[in-house]
Amino acid sequence: MFRISNTLVGILNILTLLLSLAGMCGFAYIHFRHTDCLKVLQYPLLFGSVFIFVVSVLGIIGSLCGINEALYAYLLATFFVILGFMFFTVFALFVTNKVVGTEVSENKGFRVNRVADFSLWLQQYVINEKNWDDIKSCLVGVRLCQQNLSATQFGCCKPPEQCGFTLKNSTYWEVPKTGVTVNDTDCRTWNNKEDNLCYDCNSCKGEVLANIRNQWKHLFIFNVCVLTLLTIIYVLGCYAIRNNRIEAANLEYHPYGMTHAI
Repeated sequence: MFRISNTLVGILNILTLLLSLAGMCGFAYIHFRHTDCLKVLQYPLLFGSVFIFVVSVLGIIGSLCGINEALYAYLLATFFVILGFMFFTVFALFVTNKVVGTEVSENKGFRVNRVADFSLWLQQYVINEKNWDDIKSCLVGVRLCQQNLSATQFGCCKPPEQCGFTLKNSTYWEVPKTGVTVNDTDCRTWNNKEDNLCYDCNSCKGEVLANIRNQWKHLFIFNVCVLTLLTIIYVLGCYAIRNNRIEAANLEYHPYGMTHAI
């Protein structure tokens, strides 16, 4: 008869098994959802879910079937998974930590995020020419600027307020006759062509960075929860091995029947 810790390890590993399956479904949703251009979390989500799935299966077999070899493999794998989640949790905290401050658009009330407001890693990720070209192509492909106005669309689809451009129709902005009076690179970057607009503006990159940072914040919260759960299960797994040893010792000293666990 199994002791309480063995049962708890089995139940908790069933929960983590279901959690890993949900993570795999989340990966599939992000990967095949063509309207989501910010897919930076899909592979960390996949790898983390696969590792948790394997570890959970080992934990279920070892705890509920009383197989110490499986429990030893489970504890070893769990130890490395915990280390991995600790690394990603610290990294996610680092990625989302820096917030220098944001400007607020006078007329629309939107927060205008700038590239410099974010961590160096996020800046390099977006400024990287290949990554930004891929993101920009996706934004153009999903017709971002033809959807309901959001903060990202405000930064990518319209020239900055300080440029003083005049809206002539729904798609065309006219430069003031006196020219651009502010020294802002976004004003010079703006183009009325549908596949250009302000996609190369710092304001657009800043809004994309803000969305990526929000995704990493969600990852950080998820990692903290999983890390806490895995640590508890790891400790219970150690007790499960001890219980299996006690059961084996009882069988050795009482070869004609098992004693009931207290």
